[in-house]
Amino acid sequence: MTVRLVIADDQALVRAGLRLILRSEDDLEIVAECADGDQAIAAVAAHRPDVVLMDVRMPGTDGLAATKRLRDLGDGAPPVLLLTTFDDDEVLWGAVEAGAASFLLKDTPAEQLVAALRITAAGGSWLDPRVTPRLLSRLRDARGPNESVSARLDALTDRETEVLALMADGANNTEIAERLHVGERTVKSHVTAIFMKLAVRDRAGAIVLAFDAGLVRPGQHGH
Repeated sequence: MTVRLVIADDQALVRAGLRLILRSEDDLEIVAECADGDQAIAAVAAHRPDVVLMDVRMPGTDGLAATKRLRDLGDGAPPVLLLTTFDDDEVLWGAVEAGAASFLLKDTPAEQLVAALRITAAGGSWLDPRVTPRLLSRLRDARGPNESVSARLDALTDRETEVLALMADGANNTEIAERLHVGERTVKSHVTAIFMKLAVRDRAGAIVLAFDAGLVRPGQHGH
């Protein structure tokens, strides 16, 4: 199965480097290259890709704003993998808030970028382990004293906890169904319940809480 993707980065040299990496993979097809967020949104409408690889810092509509606009389109929108830099905690937090399915640092090795794209396109989530501790610190600072992550996690059933751990491992709903020997519709119900009980909007938000509670360790991807 071919993964169709849109690349959005304002630097032509970066786009050329990404193109070189991704075109060497038989199952990845670049359907559009864009220089800003507005172009990326238009490309999604025109090409309906499986995933968007988006830089955060771009002129005009940046990657965070474009990701939020894509998320607001609803279920038909492709997941976004945001490329970010290590030194900006606001951007890292903004990636989660905007609804990015995955995020990686720009100096990520090529093979990890490819793996993350495949997981993201298939409905999974990949958080760069090098920035997850900083995200957790920001999460703790932002949380009020009465908001206990452990209390929220305690509300999960044993099966929901299993599903959350597999989500944090990068598994999509189909893979979770196969591993737990249940139907995909059952997995979707568990995921919906997890989001509701943890008070998060998406997989990335749920995974950050799983890391915070020590349910899984950052970088524990099984792919």
